[in-house]
Parts: sequence; structure tokens; C-alpha cells
Amino acid sequence: MTLPVALTCGDPSGVGPELALAARAVLGTELPLFWIGDPRHLRSDAFQEIALPAEAALVPAHLLPVLSHRFASPAMPGQPAPENAAGVIAVIERAVALVQSGQAAAICTAPIHKKALMDDAGFAFAGHTEFLAHLAGVHRVVMMLASALLRVVPVTIHIAIADVPGALTADLLEDTIRITDAGLRRDFGLARPRLAVAGLNPHAGEGGAMGHEEITLITPVLQRLRAEGFDLRGPNSADTMFHPRAREGYDAAICMYHDQALIPIKTLDFDGGVNLTLGLPFVRTSPDHGTAYDIAGKGLARPDSLIAALRMAHQMAAARLG
Repeated sequence: MTLPVALTCGDPSGVGPELALAARAVLGTELPLFWIGDPRHLRSDAFQEIALPAEAALVPAHLLPVLSHRFASPAMPGQPAPENAAGVIAVIERAVALVQSGQAAAICTAPIHKKALMDDAGFAFAGHTEFLAHLAGVHRVVMMLASALLRVVPVTIHIAIADVPGALTADLLEDTIRITDAGLRRDFGLARPRLAVAGLNPHAGEGGAMGHEEITLITPVLQRLRAEGFDLRGPNSADTMFHPRAREGYDAAICMYHDQALIPIKTLDFDGGVNLTLGLPFVRTSPDHGTAYDIAGKGLARPDSLIAALRMAHQMAAARLG
């Protein structure tokens, strides 16, 4: 698989630009990639501009291939510039166009600051995942966090915990399981994925003593999908799903809300976790961290998660090719 991975710049005032250079320094030519962004936001001695994604393979290993996308202004680390918000959005749109036209193998997105985009550019989406689904014309996608130790999927994502029971529906749970199963087959090469499904309530409701969602909503969905041949375990008590012996019994955990999924993976592998989107017609990964304005430009940010995200994007794209 020789097509390059498109790495978007993310918020240029965050850690994205410096991590792109650090990742390239580690990866070298291990996998083909190029960065989309404003060259002014990088060290002048660390990159080489290209005119087309195909030229990325010709760039020396110590330089980052850059497909230039001019922003409104330079970037100051840790100090977001409102006038650059539109450029951040445009870079994501450009990356999608390149992967859809067959010029890139996959997209890896550096972190954005969602509130800044909403305030300064009228961004109408909760985050990258929802925006990419919109650009791809897909109704529903699934966010997965993955590392060598664990894969987790939250059914509900960026909503208040008080809103979770109302947002959790049978259709949403069923779609999440179906998309996760299909993604593990297509993007990870698993012939029959094993999915462990968490309950919503403590002790998975304990037979109704601590809540009824397991009885009235989760179990009927699992029974229906098991009858179709899905390999599903649960609903399980979430507090016993993530120790080493339990993790050996499944390929991914389906969790009912954001922190139920993200706390275990960030505890187990904070630097190696990758955020990826299942259900898109193209591969998309992202490092599992934010813009980190507080350490941007200070040389403290670690590239581990971005490196893992780039490697996973390349591997998933290769898996799709069969």
C-alpha cells in the first residue's frame, strides 16, 4: 500500500505542528505521509513542500512532506488566533477530498479546539467525528478508541451524563454494534469479532435493583443480534470488564457512555491510544489527546499517540485493500 496518509494540521496554535515534525523524525520513511497546513507554522528547516500527495514519497526521511494550505495569519503556540479557525476547517475538507479522489490512503487528524471553531468560524458540529460523517454523507458513525491493549466504543459520546439514559435507544445501540462488527472485519481483519457489551447501571442493573435499562433495552437488542450470528457477551458489569483476564475474552468493548469507555483505555495506555472513526467510506484516525495549549511550543508534548494513529491509519487502509 503505497498511497500516503494525509495528516491534517489541526489547530496550529496547539501541539499539532510540533508533533507532526516529531512523528516524522521517528517514522522516517516507515510509511508514506504528508502534512496539510501552512508552512509558516513549522520550523523552516524541518519540511519540504510538495505539489501533489504522490510526491511525498520523494521527500527525504528527515523532512516532513507538506502540502501547503495558506492560513490567515501566523500561529503563536498556546494562543489561538480566531482568524485561523476557517483554515482549520478547510484543511479537513481538503483532506477528505484527497482521500475520496484516491490521492491519499487515509486521513489522520491532529487535534482541533471545537469551541474555538464554533465561536470563530460558525462550526456546527460537536467534533471531528460528526463533521467527517457530514462530509462523507453518512448518517451514523462510531467512535472507537484503540490501542494494543484494548478497543472501546462509547454508544453515546459528548453529552452530559444526565442525558445518557434518554439518548440511549435500541436503534442507536444496534447500529453501534453493527458498525463496530463491520469495522473490525473490514479494517482489522477479524473474521468473527467478539464484542463485550457493558450495562448502563452499576452491576449491570443487578436484575432491576439498580436500574432497568439492561432488562428493557440492552438485553433485547443483544438477543436479536445474537440470533443473527453476532458474537456478543453481556450486558456486563462495567467494573469487571477491563482487568487483564476479562480483556482476553473479547476484541472490543461496547460501552454506554463516554467515560465508561475512555477511562479504562486512558488508564491502560494513555500515550498509545488512537481515536478512529468506523462507518466512514475512508479510514480516519487521530491521536487521543487535545490541542494542549498549555504545553504547546515548549517541547514537552509526546508524539506517541500521533505515531500510533499514523501507523494504525496505514494498517487499516492496507486491510481495506485486502
